[in-house]
Parts: sequence; structure tokens; C-alpha cells
Amino acid sequence: MTVSNDIYGQYRGTLIELFPLALKVTLLTLITLGLYRFWGKTRIRKYIWSSTLGDGDAFEYTGTGLEKFLGFLVAVVVLAVYLGIVQMLLFFGGLNYGFDLATPEGALALNGLIYVNFIALAPLIFYATYRARRYKMARTRWRGVRFGMEKGAWGYALRALGYTFLSVVTLGALVPLATFKLEEYMANRSYFGDARFEQHGRWTALYGAAKHIFFGLGLLIVGAGLGVAVDAVALAAVAAAVGYIWVAVGVVYYRVHAFRYLAAHRSLGGAIRFTAVPTTGEVVKIYIIGTLIVSLCLAVVLFIGTALFTTALGMAGSNEAGLAVVLVVVLYVAALALSGALALVLITQPTIAHFITTFTVHNADALGDIRQRASETGVDAEGFADALDIGGAI
Repeated sequence: MTVSNDIYGQYRGTLIELFPLALKVTLLTLITLGLYRFWGKTRIRKYIWSSTLGDGDAFEYTGTGLEKFLGFLVAVVVLAVYLGIVQMLLFFGGLNYGFDLATPEGALALNGLIYVNFIALAPLIFYATYRARRYKMARTRWRGVRFGMEKGAWGYALRALGYTFLSVVTLGALVPLATFKLEEYMANRSYFGDARFEQHGRWTALYGAAKHIFFGLGLLIVGAGLGVAVDAVALAAVAAAVGYIWVAVGVVYYRVHAFRYLAAHRSLGGAIRFTAVPTTGEVVKIYIIGTLIVSLCLAVVLFIGTALFTTALGMAGSNEAGLAVVLVVVLYVAALALSGALALVLITQPTIAHFITTFTVHNADALGDIRQRASETGVDAEGFADALDIGGAI
């Protein structure tokens, strides 16, 4: 629907339509030991993209499962070589220094080597994050016009490493800087047709979005101080519990309000503006209700499975024991499939719908001046994101 030259986001996906598809995809993924996930995720994306509308026109996702699978194979080979080199360097380093694991110094050195493995993966994780977003942009169309994104994954990875380091050494005080600068880097390299997005604003403005995280952390620190200084264990426990919940909700508040600010200070082609007004309360409500329903359904299925397993143990040695065990395995697989499908339709889809339906495009007439963008080349189909297990998001 268009009013006053504005386009309001619409979402027409439903639980009834998505649940059978999600259940089928999850079951096939489990049965094929994960192989079907590339095709399954593609089918889910096609549904969600086609359910997203602007001015009555649906978005289109043109990616394929085969693209994602081949990209994954290439990424696995590269990662195997890279991690093999890292392990060789660590091995020779261990031989040269001769760590004695029986000593505190040796145990500390071993822990250090373990952390080195995680740190060695950090650049590739950030690299994969950029490449995954570029792939989704390149495979998205609206009104027949392609989205796109320039190359720049290594530039993003280097910046992400630097901003993450600053966030860690400042105990989180510079997280707003990292959020704004990294999003600015990606946004300024993104296009719709031949029109470029631009991110405006100031990173310090995100401190308002982070206020509840800092309040919650402050309460946790006060609780710890009470427990140590005056031995008020009960009061410290209450403060810690409230502080933990406050931080958890604060993280959601930060993500929602950072999204609102970044959207409101972004432009397309210099003339088109955006606003987004999702609310923290709605997102928290969706998550709590969805989690409770999923947990309840899973608990019922697992209870039945446990009862069957107990029965199978009681029939050990009989001809029926093997059949009972098979039934238990099937039931547990079904439980995993059910929980995954329910989480998608009760948590993920409503959250996506909330963000879409609170999104507005302003000065939409300027969209008519945008021309088609050339097809993207050199896109790795999220191979590294899948290989590093950070490609689970829709």
C-alpha cells in the first residue's frame, strides 16, 4: 500500500503455510545428516522473500541449493588447508618450548594454544559474515531490479578485528562504535539497481540504545560487591538475577533500537529515506511465547520417548526390544524436527514479520529513476558461513 509517496512493508506469510515446509526441510536435513540443509534453507528463503511485499510487489530470492553446496565444498577445502597450517605452527611451537603439562605454566600454555585456534578463525568468521550478506544481496530482486554489494570482505574482516579488539579492551564501552562503523562499511557498499545506499549519523548516538545493557551490568557489579563486602548473599543473588535479566533484555533493546537508528539515517540514491519502528516489547513477547510453546511441545515428545526407552530396556533380550529402540530413535528425530520447525514459525517468522511491517520507504517516487544492476560475479554462495556454522540464519 502506498500513501503520501511512502511504501509500507507488508508480510503475508502464515504459520499454516510455513510449518509443513519447515517440518519437511528439517526432517530431510536430519535424515540426510545435514546434506539437505543447503536446498532446505533455499526453499525457506524463497518462501520468506516471496511473502515480503512493498507496494504489493513481492521480493524474489534467486539463489539455489546447488550454489550453496558447491560453495561449501570449496570453503571446506580452504579451511582444511588453513587450519592445517595453523596446527602445524602450533605443533612446532609446542616442540620448541617443550611444555610440561604437569606444571601450572604448562597447563596455562596449553589453554593459550586452544585460544589461539579460536583467534585464528576470527578473521575468517568476519570474512564469511560479509560474504554471506553479499550473496543474499546478489540473489535478491524487487520489481525485477537486483540488489548488489561490492567486494570488500577482507576490508570488513580487518576492521571487524580492530573494532572487536577495542570493544574487548574497553570492556564493551566501544561496542556502539563497532556496530556503527561495521554497518556503515557494508551499507556504503550496497546497491539497489544502480543506486547506492549511504549510512549517515553518528556512532555516539547508539549509546542511548545500549543504556539498558550498562544498567544491567552495573547491577551485576553492585550485586557482586554486596556479596563480597557485606556478605549479603541473598541480596547479592537477587541483584545478580535482576541484573542478568536486565542485560538479556538490554541486548534485545540495543539490537532493536540500533536497527531503528541506522534505518532512519540511511538513504538510497541520495533521495530515498527509510524509517523503522520495531519495539523491544514485541520482540521479547514473540521470543517468550514462542520459546514456551516450543519447550512444552518438546517436553511432551521427550516424555513419551523416555517412557518408550524405559520400556525397551525392560524388554531387553526379547524380540520386541530392537523394535522399541528403533521407535525411540524415530521419536527423538521427530522431536528435533518438530522443535526446529516450531522455532521457525513461532519465533523467527513473527520476528521477521514485525520488522518488515514496521518498515517504511519515503519518497518512493524516486525509485522510478533507478535502473537495473549488472549481475554479480565472484559470489561464493555463503560457503564459508556454512562451513564455519555461522550461516544458520535466514
